[in-house]
Amino acid sequence: MSTPAAKQPSPQLFFQTINAHQQTEALKAAIDLEIFTAIGEGNTSAAEIAKRCGASEKGARVLCDFLTIMGMLTKENDAYALTLDSSVFLDKRSPAYFGGATEFLCSPMLMEGLRDVAGAVRRGGTTMPSDGTVGPDNPVWVKFARGMAPMMAMPSEMIAKLVDGSADRKIRVLDIAAGHGLFGLAFATNNPQAEIVALDWPAVLEVAKENAAKAGVADRYSTIEGNAFDVDYGTGYDVVLLTNFLHHFDPPTCETLLRKVHASLNDGGRAVTLEFVPNDDRVTPPESAGFAMIMLTSTPSGDAYTFAELDRMFANAGFSKSTAHAIPPSVETVVVSEK
Repeated sequence: MSTPAAKQPSPQLFFQTINAHQQTEALKAAIDLEIFTAIGEGNTSAAEIAKRCGASEKGARVLCDFLTIMGMLTKENDAYALTLDSSVFLDKRSPAYFGGATEFLCSPMLMEGLRDVAGAVRRGGTTMPSDGTVGPDNPVWVKFARGMAPMMAMPSEMIAKLVDGSADRKIRVLDIAAGHGLFGLAFATNNPQAEIVALDWPAVLEVAKENAAKAGVADRYSTIEGNAFDVDYGTGYDVVLLTNFLHHFDPPTCETLLRKVHASLNDGGRAVTLEFVPNDDRVTPPESAGFAMIMLTSTPSGDAYTFAELDRMFANAGFSKSTAHAIPPSVETVVVSEK
């Protein structure tokens, strides 16, 4: 019986990784040129796509071939077609279109932090000036509010049903760092007795208020302008939402905020946190664990926290119990903490 051949070293992973920026730029170009929308409209050849997108036929062919290699298109007999994911998330005609998210995900500020990863590793936090993305009233959050809303529509609805499934009583919800406002608005549309108070910077709240008007709940939607660490929340809340917020700060800072949250809640109230939560090994699952790199390069002290770390923060802030809830297909985890 022959023995298996020993695995030979290969530079393939090195070249795939060092050239990964090409995939980012190709996808951005395809979104800017409306390649996916063009194919969804029925333009399947390179010539047809080029005409629809105002591009050269050669350029359209090379880009579409590269997108096919990436797994974002299919190709048969020189005809291109959308994958299921591309048709849902990258065709502008789809209600779940994600293309606008590039305005935030590829914003100059976030990309700047990634230009000096070595410096961030040495420092333990971003090398960007003015505290990176957590600087006061940072305009990048308006891009976030406008670009990321479609991505959060499904998880926001799932959280509202998880926390207020019966939707049969009056509740008051504080949405901290509300951004686009969808998480609070999901409670308002799920429960006609829910009143929402959104907290964020003034320019960002304009986006949230626009979305509240579109949802037809503006009469149950009020706002608090300013820094979540400084402003007075008031009291009497049944639910406080902390969606994609705690990861920007170190544990002591988070605990300072959580004490304010605890004080603002009614007895029996709950803090509802949405986070990228890695396993204790910090390398799985990859989408959640890898988020730590984004925080390292874009914030002074942020991180991706395990459930054990989040549980400890909430306990130190006075909460009695925290439970973790998966909300697939989202890669994020909901943590419900009881006062």
